Amino acid sequence: MSEIVYIRGDATAPSVKGVKMIAHVCNDIGGWGRGFVVALSRRWPEPEAAYRAWHRNRAANDFRLGAVQCVQVEPYVWVANMIGQRGIRTGSKGVPVRYEAIDLALGRLADKALELGASVHMPRIGCGLAGGTWSRVEPLILRRLVERGVAVTVYDHGEGGT
Repeated sequence: MSEIVYIRGDATAPSVKGVKMIAHVCNDIGGWGRGFVVALSRRWPEPEAAYRAWHRNRAANDFRLGAVQCVQVEPYVWVANMIGQRGIRTGSKGVPVRYEAIDLALGRLADKALELGASVHMPRIGCGLAGGTWSRVEPLILRRLVERGVAVTVYDHGEGGT
């Protein structure tokens, strides 16, 4: 079985050939403006616009924890908005990350990646502003993506990452 490839770099600029999906975790309240999404929005306006419209019309669609919205931003590049955090603040119910939602979203992401023949690229999802721990997220990625044959690269980057 292959493993996750870890590199230092910018997850918004994967330098491999073929179709690429850039995956990241979003909240379930429509907030966009801090963390990795800032780097995404600097590069492409489409993921933010699609996420905001998805949230705005949530009564009539699948916008909820565990859902994934795939947005094509270039001929061979897609962004996967994965709803994996409840709200944006740590409070009495703990940190915003929801591992079960990330797990569900990663399963849906794998389906789309396999359909497109795409590799998946991401920061350490759920471990920045969402407050999660990589030791809990990494096994989900291994089970949902790597074990199904999806190539995964995780990027460690100071600005705009994790």
